[in-house]
Amino acid sequence: MNPFRFGIEHEVAFYHADGRFADFTNTRFEDFQQIVDRLPEYAADTEHLRQGDAGIRRKRWYIEGYERFSPDGSLLTCVPKGIEIRTTIHDSIQDALGELQESYQLLLATAADYGYRPAPVSFNPQQTRFIPDPPLNAFELAQQRNESPEERDTAHIPMLTYGPDLSLSRPGMSSADMVDAASKLTYYSPFITPFSFSSPFYAGEIWPGLSIRTWKRTGRRPAVLTFPPDNAYLLHSNPTLTKAPRHPAETGRIEFKAFDSSTDFTLYAALFALLKGLVLDESLPGRAITPNTHQHQVAASQGFDNPLVFRFAWQALYAADKALANDPDHERLEPLFDMLQRKRTPAHTLLEMKVSA
Repeated sequence: MNPFRFGIEHEVAFYHADGRFADFTNTRFEDFQQIVDRLPEYAADTEHLRQGDAGIRRKRWYIEGYERFSPDGSLLTCVPKGIEIRTTIHDSIQDALGELQESYQLLLATAADYGYRPAPVSFNPQQTRFIPDPPLNAFELAQQRNESPEERDTAHIPMLTYGPDLSLSRPGMSSADMVDAASKLTYYSPFITPFSFSSPFYAGEIWPGLSIRTWKRTGRRPAVLTFPPDNAYLLHSNPTLTKAPRHPAETGRIEFKAFDSSTDFTLYAALFALLKGLVLDESLPGRAITPNTHQHQVAASQGFDNPLVFRFAWQALYAADKALANDPDHERLEPLFDMLQRKRTPAHTLLEMKVSA
């Protein structure tokens, strides 16, 4: 069996010392950047991590937010939503998670020195929309028009949402197989995302569902992105499924973007195993170039209580289980079988904690 490689991007939200949620209404770029400035920089990371043009993404930690430019194209600031952690690329799920845990603990210890504590959320607990202030200038509007469809039309949505990008690649995989795997994951996304649901709150209240993040985001934004090395396999779709690699380390990557966030990184291990099994699977027929918005909203509202979601989740999990039968990552699927049998998601635990508080 050809080896896989794994990497994680995990967005961390924060509370201020006084209990306010730290977001674009009360936190400046400089407030978070002082934390990042104290974190280490590793020269060898340039082989693994794309740095971008603005200089914000130099480290494993960087400010995630909305970049603002002057009319002449100079970067003015980045309106912050949190701090993102990126891991380097690893040959095992365990090694990727080990680095994530180490980076996460270092971030929390440094942030605490400035009065910040982590907020385990997948959607902003207070704000319901982000509107750039001041309005976009001519340069920014022109720049936005040249971006991908989701960056052009829905760039405000990520300012409210928090979640991981779970990336995997398989050396030697053809561009055709990469696009096929990404379209399979896109098709089954509404049925596997409930394993991660953790955003049952909206505008300070209990939302009548399990994932407001999924309801608001997936469909308008990608569930999966893949970076095939052959440009002939780049597809035109809205939202985007395929993208030209911007860094050598992105070549061959399949990036799943639809899961809710979790501070229990063992859940990420289970979800990684599920994705790996689905990539290896040769039995499932479903394929989609763009995520089905309606199916994601049904899943976001009802989770595994919906008969269709429940049935297709079983199909996907069994297919992954069979594909990983002789793989050491096979045992990582056990928590997902338990969740599905009980029709439970992490959101159910959050709601019970809220009611009993």
